[in-house]
Amino acid sequence: MRAVLETRQKAAAAEVKHLEAELERVRAALADAEEVHRRRVIGLEQYLEALAETDAPAVVAGEVLQKRPVGPRRAVPHRQNATEVKELSPDYQALMAAAADAGGDGLGARRAAVVLGWDSASASRIEGARARLKRLVERGWLVEEKPGRFTLPLPEQDAAAAGRPGGGS
Repeated sequence: MRAVLETRQKAAAAEVKHLEAELERVRAALADAEEVHRRRVIGLEQYLEALAETDAPAVVAGEVLQKRPVGPRRAVPHRQNATEVKELSPDYQALMAAAADAGGDGLGARRAAVVLGWDSASASRIEGARARLKRLVERGWLVEEKPGRFTLPLPEQDAAAAGRPGGGS
Protein backbone atom coordinates (compact mmCIF):
# COMPACT_ATOMS: atom_id res chain seq x y z
CA MET A 1 0.00 0.00 0.00
CA ARG A 2 2.87 2.34 0.86
CA ALA A 3 4.43 1.81 -2.59
CA VAL A 4 1.12 2.70 -4.28
CA LEU A 5 0.80 5.91 -2.23
CA GLU A 6 4.41 6.89 -2.94
CA THR A 7 3.85 6.27 -6.66
CA ARG A 8 0.74 8.45 -6.60
CA GLN A 9 2.61 11.18 -4.69
CA LYS A 10 5.46 11.12 -7.25
CA ALA A 11 2.95 11.26 -10.11
CA ALA A 12 1.19 14.23 -8.47
CA ALA A 13 4.53 15.98 -7.93
CA ALA A 14 5.45 15.38 -11.59
CA GLU A 15 2.04 16.76 -12.66
CA VAL A 16 2.57 19.87 -10.49
CA LYS A 17 6.03 20.39 -12.03
CA HIS A 18 4.59 19.95 -15.53
CA LEU A 19 1.73 22.41 -14.87
CA GLU A 20 4.12 24.96 -13.33
CA ALA A 21 6.26 24.80 -16.48
CA GLU A 22 3.12 25.19 -18.60
CA LEU A 23 2.04 28.15 -16.46
CA GLU A 24 5.39 29.86 -16.99
CA ARG A 25 5.11 29.27 -20.74
CA VAL A 26 1.58 30.76 -20.78
CA ARG A 27 2.71 33.74 -18.67
CA ALA A 28 5.57 34.42 -21.10
CA ALA A 29 3.20 34.15 -24.07
CA LEU A 30 0.75 36.48 -22.30
CA ALA A 31 3.49 39.03 -21.63
CA ASP A 32 4.53 38.90 -25.30
CA ALA A 33 0.92 39.29 -26.46
CA GLU A 34 0.35 42.22 -24.07
CA GLU A 35 3.46 43.95 -25.43
CA VAL A 36 2.29 43.47 -29.02
CA HIS A 37 -1.14 44.80 -28.03
CA ARG A 38 0.39 47.82 -26.28
CA ARG A 39 2.50 48.65 -29.35
CA ARG A 40 -0.50 48.30 -31.64
CA VAL A 41 -2.63 50.56 -29.44
CA ILE A 42 0.13 53.17 -29.50
CA GLY A 43 0.45 52.78 -33.27
CA LEU A 44 -3.29 53.22 -33.71
CA GLU A 45 -3.29 56.30 -31.48
CA GLN A 46 -0.40 57.79 -33.49
CA TYR A 47 -2.23 57.02 -36.72
CA LEU A 48 -5.42 58.67 -35.46
CA GLU A 49 -3.45 61.72 -34.29
CA ALA A 50 -1.75 61.99 -37.67
CA LEU A 51 -5.12 61.62 -39.36
CA ALA A 52 -6.53 64.40 -37.19
CA GLU A 53 -3.55 66.60 -38.06
CA THR A 54 -4.37 66.24 -41.76
CA ASP A 55 -7.69 67.92 -40.98
CA ALA A 56 -5.91 70.99 -39.55
CA PRO A 57 -4.16 73.47 -41.85
CA ALA A 58 -0.35 73.48 -41.71
CA VAL A 59 1.46 76.73 -40.91
CA VAL A 60 4.77 77.31 -42.70
CA ALA A 61 6.65 80.62 -42.22
CA GLY A 62 3.47 82.51 -41.43
CA GLU A 63 1.54 81.07 -44.37
CA VAL A 64 -1.39 78.74 -43.93
CA LEU A 65 -1.24 75.77 -46.26
CA GLN A 66 -4.30 73.63 -46.72
CA LYS A 67 -3.52 69.93 -46.98
CA ARG A 68 -5.59 67.98 -49.42
CA PRO A 69 -7.31 64.92 -47.99
CA VAL A 70 -6.14 61.60 -49.36
CA GLY A 71 -8.98 59.54 -50.79
CA PRO A 72 -12.67 60.17 -50.26
CA ARG A 73 -13.34 61.85 -46.93
CA ARG A 74 -16.48 63.04 -45.25
CA ALA A 75 -16.01 66.56 -44.01
CA VAL A 76 -17.42 67.43 -40.61
CA PRO A 77 -18.14 71.16 -40.58
CA HIS A 78 -17.36 73.17 -37.48
CA ARG A 79 -20.47 73.76 -35.39
CA GLN A 80 -20.35 77.53 -35.82
CA ASN A 81 -20.35 77.07 -39.64
CA ALA A 82 -23.38 74.76 -39.70
CA THR A 83 -26.95 75.44 -38.76
CA GLU A 84 -28.22 71.93 -38.06
CA VAL A 85 -27.29 68.27 -37.72
CA LYS A 86 -28.74 67.53 -41.17
CA GLU A 87 -25.58 69.03 -42.68
CA LEU A 88 -23.55 66.13 -41.30
CA SER A 89 -23.11 62.83 -43.15
CA PRO A 90 -25.56 60.04 -42.25
CA ASP A 91 -23.02 58.29 -39.99
CA TYR A 92 -22.38 61.46 -38.00
CA GLN A 93 -26.13 62.18 -37.84
CA ALA A 94 -26.63 58.69 -36.36
CA LEU A 95 -23.91 59.39 -33.76
CA MET A 96 -25.55 62.70 -32.84
CA ALA A 97 -28.93 60.97 -32.44
CA ALA A 98 -27.36 58.26 -30.27
CA ALA A 99 -25.66 60.93 -28.12
CA ALA A 100 -29.02 62.65 -27.69
CA ASP A 101 -30.62 59.32 -26.70
CA ALA A 102 -27.81 58.60 -24.23
CA GLY A 103 -28.60 61.81 -22.36
CA GLY A 104 -26.42 62.73 -19.38
CA ASP A 105 -24.74 59.31 -19.27
CA GLY A 106 -23.07 60.05 -22.58
CA LEU A 107 -22.31 57.89 -25.57
CA GLY A 108 -19.34 55.52 -25.38
CA ALA A 109 -17.19 54.33 -28.28
CA ARG A 110 -18.44 50.72 -28.07
CA ARG A 111 -22.07 51.86 -28.34
CA ALA A 112 -21.10 54.24 -31.16
CA ALA A 113 -19.61 51.29 -33.08
CA VAL A 114 -22.93 49.47 -32.70
CA VAL A 115 -24.82 52.56 -33.91
CA LEU A 116 -22.57 52.67 -36.99
CA GLY A 117 -23.35 49.00 -37.66
CA TRP A 118 -19.81 47.88 -36.87
CA ASP A 119 -18.55 44.91 -34.87
CA SER A 120 -18.37 46.15 -31.28
CA ALA A 121 -16.02 43.30 -30.36
CA SER A 122 -13.35 44.60 -32.74
CA ALA A 123 -10.90 46.97 -31.05
CA SER A 124 -10.10 48.68 -34.35
CA ARG A 125 -13.79 49.39 -34.99
CA ILE A 126 -14.22 50.78 -31.47
CA GLU A 127 -11.19 53.04 -31.97
CA GLY A 128 -12.59 54.15 -35.32
CA ALA A 129 -15.87 55.05 -33.63
CA ARG A 130 -13.94 56.86 -30.88
CA ALA A 131 -12.06 58.84 -33.56
CA ARG A 132 -15.37 59.93 -35.10
CA LEU A 133 -16.69 60.99 -31.70
CA LYS A 134 -13.46 62.92 -31.01
CA ARG A 135 -13.83 64.64 -34.40
CA LEU A 136 -17.34 65.73 -33.41
CA VAL A 137 -15.88 67.10 -30.16
CA GLU A 138 -13.14 68.98 -32.06
CA ARG A 139 -15.75 70.53 -34.33
CA GLY A 140 -18.03 71.57 -31.45
CA TRP A 141 -20.90 69.12 -32.03
CA LEU A 142 -20.28 67.06 -28.89
CA VAL A 143 -18.47 67.51 -25.58
CA GLU A 144 -16.42 65.00 -23.59
CA GLU A 145 -16.81 66.08 -19.98
CA LYS A 146 -15.95 62.59 -18.67
CA PRO A 147 -13.23 60.61 -20.44
CA GLY A 148 -14.81 58.33 -23.01
CA ARG A 149 -18.35 59.69 -22.52
CA PHE A 150 -19.61 61.97 -25.28
CA THR A 151 -22.67 64.18 -24.77
CA LEU A 152 -24.45 67.00 -26.52
CA PRO A 153 -23.28 70.42 -25.37
CA LEU A 154 -25.57 72.29 -23.01
CA PRO A 155 -27.40 75.20 -24.71
CA GLU A 156 -25.12 77.80 -23.07
CA GLN A 157 -22.01 75.81 -24.13
CA ASP A 158 -23.44 75.51 -27.64
CA ALA A 159 -24.06 79.25 -27.85
CA ALA A 160 -20.56 80.05 -26.55
CA ALA A 161 -18.98 77.62 -29.04
CA ALA A 162 -20.90 79.22 -31.89
CA GLY A 163 -19.78 82.71 -30.83
CA ARG A 164 -23.26 83.86 -29.85
CA PRO A 165 -24.20 85.32 -26.49
CA GLY A 166 -25.87 82.86 -24.06
CA GLY A 167 -29.65 82.85 -23.78
CA GLY A 168 -30.05 83.69 -20.07
CA SER A 169 -26.53 84.73 -19.08
